[in-house]
Formats: sequence, C-alpha cells, structure tokens
Amino acid sequence: MSGNSTFILIPRRSLRETEFNENQNEDGHQNFRSLLPIRPNTHNFYAAADGQLGGIIKVYRDWRISGDDQWLINIWHRVKKSIDYCISTWDPQHRGILEKPHHNTYDIEFWGPDGMCGSIYLGALKAIISMARRFGEDTKVYEQIYNSGRDYLENILFNGEYFEQKVMWNFSEKQNEFEEKYLMEKYHSRTLTKIIRKEGPPFQYGKGCLSDGVIGAWLSEVCYVGEILDKKKVKKHLLSVFRYNFKKDLSNHANLQRPGYALGKEGGLILCTWPKGNRPTLPFIYSDEVWTGFEYQVASHMLANGILKQALEIVKTARKRYDGTKRNPFDEYECGHWYGRALSSFALIQGLTGIRYDSIEKTLYMKKWTKKNFNIFFSTEGGWGIAGIKKGKPFAQILYGNIDIREIKIVEED
Repeated sequence: MSGNSTFILIPRRSLRETEFNENQNEDGHQNFRSLLPIRPNTHNFYAAADGQLGGIIKVYRDWRISGDDQWLINIWHRVKKSIDYCISTWDPQHRGILEKPHHNTYDIEFWGPDGMCGSIYLGALKAIISMARRFGEDTKVYEQIYNSGRDYLENILFNGEYFEQKVMWNFSEKQNEFEEKYLMEKYHSRTLTKIIRKEGPPFQYGKGCLSDGVIGAWLSEVCYVGEILDKKKVKKHLLSVFRYNFKKDLSNHANLQRPGYALGKEGGLILCTWPKGNRPTLPFIYSDEVWTGFEYQVASHMLANGILKQALEIVKTARKRYDGTKRNPFDEYECGHWYGRALSSFALIQGLTGIRYDSIEKTLYMKKWTKKNFNIFFSTEGGWGIAGIKKGKPFAQILYGNIDIREIKIVEED
C-alpha cells in the first residue's frame, strides 16, 4: 500500500548505530551517555545493564520495523559483542541472571538478580536468538541461558504477588568494599558503615514491589520480541504495582529526593514500596519518587494485558498533574526538562489497540477485542497512516510514504 504523497522517507537508525559503534569498544562495553558531537566514547565507567541490554532489544525492533537485513548484517557482530560482554560481566556462570553488581538507570548498582534488569536480560537473549536464527547461526548457548534465567525469575524472584530482588554480596573480589576502613573512607560515617556491614550493599530494593519490576516484559512486547515471562505472573505483578504503589493522594507520602514531580493532594504511581516489610535502611535513592515515564510504561503494559480500568486511572492521574495549571503540559520533566522517559506514553496506543507493523512479515497487527469501529494512528519506517476496523473489517489507509502491507492480522487478547 502507498499514500498519495510524494514525501520521501530516508531510513535512519542513527541512535542504534551510535550505541554500537562510537559508544562501544572492542570488548563490547558501552558507555550509556554519548559525546556531542558524536565521536568515539570513553570507557572509564560501568556499563548500564538495563541500557545496554535494552539496546539489543531495540536493534531487534528497528530491524522488524525496517525489514532491512543488510543494516542488521552490518551491525550484527557488534550486537553479539555486546550481549557476550553482558554475559561475561554479570552472568559468568550462565545462569540467566545478573548476579554480579550491575549499574542501571537509578544511578546505582543492583547486587544480585532483580526483576527489572533480569527481565530486560531475558528480552535481549530472546532477541539475540531470533536474529541469530535469521543468519542460520547456532543459538544453543543463548537458549540455555534464557531458559535458565526465565526459570529463576518465575520460580525464585516471583513471590506470589510480584517479582522482587535477591540481594547477593558475598563475592570474594568485592569483600574489601564491606571492610570498615573502606566504608569509612567512602561514607565518612560510622552509622552508615554499621548499616552497610549489617544489611549489605546500600541502594537495593530487595523485597520491594518495583513499578519497573517487569519492564523487560513490556519492552519485549512493544519491540516485537514477544512473551519472555509467564503472562499470568506478569499480570499479577502489574496488579500488585497498582494495589501497592498507586496513590490518589500523596499528602502523607514522604519523599526526600525530588518531590516536585508529585506532591500534596496530587496522585501518582510511586516507584517502589515494601508492602511485605523489610524496607532497606538505605533503599535506592529514587524509590519514593513519581515519574510519568514509568507511569505510562506500567499503564501501557496493563492495557496490553487487558487491565483497562486501572491503566486509564494511572494515565488520568498523571495527566492531571500536567494539565497546565501547575506544570507545563508539554514538559513532563524528570531529571531534566523534556526528559525522554515520558515518551513511553507512545506505547499506550500499542497497548490499547495492539497496532504494530512488521516489515519482515509485511503484516499489520491489531487486537481482536477492538471489534467496534475505530481509527488509530500508526507509523513505520516507510510511512504512516490510519488503521482500524470499519463495519467489522480491518483496514489501513496510508497517508504518507510507502508501506507494503500484505496482510492485516487480528490477534487474540490473552
């Protein structure tokens, strides 16, 4: 199908290319902040586990959206370098879990396997397996690691309500970090030294209910990788997040970090709570904050799993904070103004309707439950348009560019 416009789209996947070229060294280590102007990066700090593994999932997404095999061929050896670096650095025993300390978006290191980074790890492994099969490569090692990791998350980290973290810190090469002399030099406090020597590494979440706790399952769904964890357990996690972390009124909520994102009688989704107790004395530093970026992530993931009422309540509450009376409705700020995490809101469209175009299969997908007449915007690398259902039949109208849609497939909702 093609539109009437002569508009020409030039394929650009420069973010991925920067990640895997200028930002990655020959060992596979990526620096998670790019230098401007774009140039070879430094490698004198930790790689970010969620960012580097998530980049692999996004390579898979960009390939499925574009259908550009040659682009994937050109970058493939560096993508494999990346996943192999992640495995050797954080999962040297090939257990499918990130048990070694791993840096992440909360600006700290998680010690031991956790649902957040662990689910992204599973998504990256499944993406690697799918891409490797495209080239006829052996995937047995990656499959073994993936299966082992999925079993661990579903049976060890899932507590019946949500996925948590198992804090590990008995690493021989790290024991000096828990010696009194080292801790005093770092924190200059006997109180903090006693807490860390008793509880283990600071800035963990342990038994907490983390709103980002299955973000890898969400990322895998929106990036075409598909299911990576038991959907019933994922759904239970999402319902637990709503039950424990969503507040209609934050008047009694203490947040010592950056309370300006949500406060007073405003509502919001808190990043982490400890409904079963065992809150660390020194939890990770952003745990009590509210960010629209993870509110939309949770809400769109709920929509994809048929949890409509709660999802829309989260979105309504978030948008009420940014309705223009107190905050800029076009600037859902976080660490800075116009912060990128809020773009997870775009996944609300896919979560609600299931709309996505796969350029490899030349197929446009949407949900079966959307039987009534509706129109929804969709975009691809080749163009964009309107799709939906009219008089009981699916349709697609291309408004700009060219999109080769050979089939429109209605999928069942779980």
